[in-house]
Amino acid sequence: MGISLRIERIEKYDEARDTISQDWIKLLKKIDALPVLIPNSLDDVEIFLEEMEVDGIILSGGDNIGDFPERDRTEKKIIDFGIEKKLPIFGVCRGMQVLNNYFGGSIKANITTSHVGKPHAVQIVDKKIQGLFGTNSFEVNSYHNNIINPTMLGEELLPFALVDHDNTVEGYFHKKLPIIGVMWHPERDKNFKYESILLNVFQNKLLWTR
Repeated sequence: MGISLRIERIEKYDEARDTISQDWIKLLKKIDALPVLIPNSLDDVEIFLEEMEVDGIILSGGDNIGDFPERDRTEKKIIDFGIEKKLPIFGVCRGMQVLNNYFGGSIKANITTSHVGKPHAVQIVDKKIQGLFGTNSFEVNSYHNNIINPTMLGEELLPFALVDHDNTVEGYFHKKLPIIGVMWHPERDKNFKYESILLNVFQNKLLWTR
């Protein structure tokens, strides 16, 4: 499973470092997925992914789009590769925003702090995904200040999770491609209940046998 990396600027050493939360590694272990960390400094992302034989891609969170151009370029190439190879792609928080922009959608900064460090309920509005989760509503964590309204979704992206209090999109899937985006952080929920289900749905492409 290939996973993109955030960039941390380490002032003490005057250098940038690619990083990933250990929570991601723990969650991937839960679903028996081997993590392949994708550096942001590669000259040829496609060759790296080909040689690593990745069978799925996670676009992780952290950083705003535009903070680090090298990450933006790397993730664009990762998405291009995933679509070409028909690999499942799972975008989390920033990753969801990147995918939405890739398909011609947009994001905007929230005018309040209603999503920053404040867990909230989401409504699952897609019948098949309700069946996979076994519920039509559950609580998710929230660490983002960028939001996506339904009208801001990219081409052929359909919402499956909406926030109760402001109707913003917390989860979507692509109509034809094995692509899912969620705004919450699956790796940060320690019970792994819905998170493991979500990653298994993504990994096994169950959504697209509709």
